[in-house]
Amino acid sequence: MARPRVIIADEDANYIVPLQFKFVTDFFNKIDLEVITDRVYFDEYFSKPQNAEILIVSDELYDSALQRHNIQNIFVMMEQYDEGGTGELNVNQLFKYTSIKEIFNEIIGKSAGVLNVAAVETKETQIILVTSAAGGVGKTTVAMGVAACLAQNYKRVLYIEAARLQSAQCMLKNDAPISSPDIYTKLLNPSESIYEEIKHVIRKEGFSYLPPFKAALLSLGLSYSVYEKIAMSGKKSDDFDYVIIDAESSFDEQKINLLDLSDKVIVVLKQENNVVYATNQFVSNIDNLNTDKYLFVCNSFNSEQYNAIISPDIRLKFAVNEYVPQIKKSGNEKNIDLVDVNELKKVAFLIIWLRKRKNIYDG
Repeated sequence: MARPRVIIADEDANYIVPLQFKFVTDFFNKIDLEVITDRVYFDEYFSKPQNAEILIVSDELYDSALQRHNIQNIFVMMEQYDEGGTGELNVNQLFKYTSIKEIFNEIIGKSAGVLNVAAVETKETQIILVTSAAGGVGKTTVAMGVAACLAQNYKRVLYIEAARLQSAQCMLKNDAPISSPDIYTKLLNPSESIYEEIKHVIRKEGFSYLPPFKAALLSLGLSYSVYEKIAMSGKKSDDFDYVIIDAESSFDEQKINLLDLSDKVIVVLKQENNVVYATNQFVSNIDNLNTDKYLFVCNSFNSEQYNAIISPDIRLKFAVNEYVPQIKKSGNEKNIDLVDVNELKKVAFLIIWLRKRKNIYDG
């Protein structure tokens, strides 16, 4: 079978290099990549009929006559963003000065079929556990933000708030709890296919999520392990690329189980002395800390305040992977707003990259 053909055409060679590198890195030996940086050669090249799966072309080189060729996906890199688009059905308009990662992910997302992306990435669903060693660190904000950023990058995401008394619904547009008595009957004694039995109540706001329960687990007679069973059943369903479990800060047998079954663990902390100390204690109780599995995110970071992370009085047992600045809140933020936080985008990209790297090593 012939490999997909990808053409990148732009007179700005410096701009093309990082995009070319992304294609080479992620699709090495799986596509035929051609790069054109000369206008004369470009005009001569397309004076003859061409076949390609993807054409990425600058707005200076683009002409509607290119649609006469057998090109399945055309992406025009615009110097200035035009929300109205080109008006041509098979032409996608991208703002040239967005980050290369965002541009690349949008191209791949819209071209997944012709690129056979499934052959590049593992299909197995990954479970991402988001937790903390102390309360009040903004763990749910990070969890929902990462879920939203992954979904924006064309990933199928299921978010589960694994709390004995849930409160994340305040960040959802639809905060109504599950009302069906039949659902709670199933959750009392969940089977290995519990997700399939309750999937009809799953909602979606950018990413998919399990709606909140109508009361605390204790009041409903539910075991905390119900979240583990829903996550594992959701993983087996192959409906998602990632299942994100937003777990409590307690450290008990249930937490150990979640740590063991997770493919990645995001530990959220703040720069305050007590939180850094608690995170150190958390790390001390983890066997064989794997830096690829564990990511540490400092939330609500303020460079003008005391930072215990770099204090000489505390010997850190972990390294912070990303600092998320304080997010200005007006009191009505919803999960979809968090996709604009660049640092949360970086965490999402890191998760995607680690997954791809694992696939390369395992392959």
